[in-house]
Amino acid sequence: QVQLVESGGGLVQAGGSLRLSCAASEDTLNIGNMGWFRQAPGKEREFVACTNWNGASTSYADSVRGRFTISRDKPKNTVYLQMNSLKFEDAGDYYCAYSRLYTSMCYRATGEYDYWGQGNQVTGSS
Repeated sequence: QVQLVESGGGLVQAGGSLRLSCAASEDTLNIGNMGWFRQAPGKEREFVACTNWNGASTSYADSVRGRFTISRDKPKNTVYLQMNSLKFEDAGDYYCAYSRLYTSMCYRATGEYDYWGQGNQVTGSS
């Protein structure tokens, strides 16, 4: 059973930055695709960013492209989401997700992922 532990959420002001981390309980992140999703209150979970197993391919939601960056640190078995120029609409619970697939591209659908983190809250502050 793969466990994903997230950290790095918190309170941010518009225009600020935050980095989320997702660490795996075992050496699985290096052989699978990874994704970040978010869910605002009263809304469905939505795709934010993903990276394929070796980091050669990434994909971003239109709403975050150019502001967010997904990356992975293989020796640390950790995936990051660097969030810059944050907006109020970026607030929500952020989830990392792991897929056993290791393909040339990553996927945006929640159904493509096998394991999920517990969620990490990002809250906007005026």
